[in-house]
Amino acid sequence: MTPRSVTCAAVMAGALSALVAAPVPAVAQLSGSSWDDADWSVFHDKVRWALEARLDTLPLGETVAAMGRSFVGTAYVARTLEPEGPEHLVINFRGLDCVTFVETALSLARFVRLPEAAKLLEARVRAEDRYEELLAQVRYRAGLLDGYPSRLHYFSDWIADAQAKGLVTDVTPKLGGVIDSEAVDFMSTHAEAYRQLSDPENLAAIRATETRLTSQGRWYVPEEGLEAAASSIHNGDIIAATSTVAGLDVAHTGVALWVEGTLRLLHAPLVGDSVQVSEESLPQRIRRIPGQDGILVARPGWEW
Repeated sequence: MTPRSVTCAAVMAGALSALVAAPVPAVAQLSGSSWDDADWSVFHDKVRWALEARLDTLPLGETVAAMGRSFVGTAYVARTLEPEGPEHLVINFRGLDCVTFVETALSLARFVRLPEAAKLLEARVRAEDRYEELLAQVRYRAGLLDGYPSRLHYFSDWIADAQAKGLVTDVTPKLGGVIDSEAVDFMSTHAEAYRQLSDPENLAAIRATETRLTSQGRWYVPEEGLEAAASSIHNGDIIAATSTVAGLDVAHTGVALWVEGTLRLLHAPLVGDSVQVSEESLPQRIRRIPGQDGILVARPGWEW
């Protein structure tokens, strides 16, 4: 479950069934129209609440955690980024999967920290445009929406690209991480599960991305090192649970949240049907769930 069409639910693009059966850069092709009124209402209310609560004065990770926690109870919805038609920026605050939950929490946290955030709330079109820029910067390679292959489908690629853009720091190596050099090729080897991969150009572009990711490898903290790493994980750190499925780098994503001295996962799981805080600790959760064997950790903001 990692390529975005796979993460949190390989079922989101039919991939799980296939497994069972066998500075903001320029952005193109954004939403192109005003949002649904219901999405604008959620956005407006959350930003206004965040500003009144002075979340903009907190460290970025704390803001991410608070914004993420405000979505607890929001419905889990699969395939939100797979509407018919050409690739475009999807805005949906009312239904989230595990990756869109992370992207939404991070993008909202960055929006409320804009000096002009309060004024933007008074100008809907400007606010929508500015948020779309922030979201596209997170969701697409180099922040540029340029067709289906430009979406950061593999979450290890998402982290590396976000670090290159100065949005996060991959702190996995500092947490006792080791290199995973296994091949990343799930999308191309299950191309039938992805409508867009019937296009030979899209498939070739995805294969090129997979070749690059495989050659680079990626840092991860194995499950036996999670207890030791936990004390160095901060509120709002972005957590990616690594996958044991051949060809997949990440199975699930969420946000780190400390609750009464216990590190938990704030996430949008397929099982449970809504955004929630895990009842068990993050290390316990990773060890319990088949198909997950470690984590990647990205800290919002830049720190070296």
